[in-house]
Amino acid sequence: MQTNLDAALLAISLDRTTTEPLHIQLTEALRRLILSGQAPPGARLPASRQLAKDLSVSRQTTLTAVDQLVAEGYLETKQGAGCFVAKDLPHLAPPDPTPLPRPDPPQPYRPFHPGIPDMTLLPHATWARHLDRAWRHPHPDLLSAPNPLGWPALRAAIAAHLKAWRGIDCDPGQVVITSGATETFELLARSLMTRGDRVLVEQPGFAPMRAALSGAGLSLVPMAVDEGGALLPETTAARAAIITPSRHYPLGHTMPLPRRLAFLSWATRNTAWIIEDDYDSEFRYTGTPLPALMSLGAGQTIYVGSFSKLISPALRLAYMVLPPPLVDPVRRALAQTGPRASLVPQPALAEFMESGAFATHLRRMRRVYADRQQVLLSALSQHLPDHLRADPDPSGMHLVCRLGPALSGISDAEIARRATNAGLTLRALSAYWPGDDGPQGLVLGYAGFSTDQLEDAVQRLACVLQDGKAPVRT
Repeated sequence: MQTNLDAALLAISLDRTTTEPLHIQLTEALRRLILSGQAPPGARLPASRQLAKDLSVSRQTTLTAVDQLVAEGYLETKQGAGCFVAKDLPHLAPPDPTPLPRPDPPQPYRPFHPGIPDMTLLPHATWARHLDRAWRHPHPDLLSAPNPLGWPALRAAIAAHLKAWRGIDCDPGQVVITSGATETFELLARSLMTRGDRVLVEQPGFAPMRAALSGAGLSLVPMAVDEGGALLPETTAARAAIITPSRHYPLGHTMPLPRRLAFLSWATRNTAWIIEDDYDSEFRYTGTPLPALMSLGAGQTIYVGSFSKLISPALRLAYMVLPPPLVDPVRRALAQTGPRASLVPQPALAEFMESGAFATHLRRMRRVYADRQQVLLSALSQHLPDHLRADPDPSGMHLVCRLGPALSGISDAEIARRATNAGLTLRALSAYWPGDDGPQGLVLGYAGFSTDQLEDAVQRLACVLQDGKAPVRT
């Protein structure tokens, strides 16, 4: 409360252009603070010398104002202790405030929420050491005007990671740090496209990406998806195509090499860009991660990645790798708004990656998530063999389940609604199409939940689907 009063005193503004004396202005300002409750009964005022210094007035001005308020009974002095707001001011007591509802406390992610990593697997002590080392004695560049493209050491660490894990040979100068995938797509729309430009997008696909592009005034042209990923439509004139070749979202299909080369050929013929959204490619459980499309055609491809699924959504860090000619247009676009990605975690993340701890963390997550997928598949087979059908997936963080014969006559949206009452977060597969008009199925996330949680969640889902009854959980 004393801190609030000190801040209010520093905010006092005295007008030196008027004929009204400064001591009268100060008296009225102090009286208003007392009447408004900002200077509550019993609050101590700064010493007259300090108050005069803070307000850039003479000490006599502050003494005159304080003496006047003492005479009026608003202030009282105590020998050797200072000057205080009078405690006996019952007529100034503010009315009891209407109690405001307390904000809801943070809620844990509920089982089957797609795309959520297990953040308990992060080596928090190691991460804390890197964060402490970066800011306890910060590098001088951290205290200077930030590079709009991101912390140079982090950009270099990302380039090294992509070369080792994704087969992308890029210069750190091509890497741009953003605050997330949504900002990445917004930034590309502002820097490389104009309103009305056509952009090919997968259908189904990532809804926030579609919203960002539509908000920028772009015309979205849907591309159908089959077992080999996105299909180039017959009418292919467009400024860009956004695809997920390593693992389609949400269906999980991998694009074969001939189709990847067809997209690159299309981009060359049409002077267009391929935007490769590589959202969770590190989580491949059989063999090594597939090479990125950008490793085949770096001149036409923009690579988009994120740390939300690798570390935590709360980190709010993503990145893109640009062909060299696009770096300056993106830099100019960033100069208009300033970077949104926080600088605070960037040097720590750079050290986390350079030390090898990041690669160790990814390998551990791959082992754990692979086990969890097997547990989920086994539980579905045991408890819901006629309700949900799912096949093993060589990669990813969720399973797509087909509706079995026991669920004939009920929609995936209705199943998701019922599951919510049982404390589960299912995603209806049909909701990934515009207008919720897609095929029926369910998307079950497993990466962020322990094997015990997954077993329990499947049993609760079985209660919902088999007899409509399950414990109501929040």
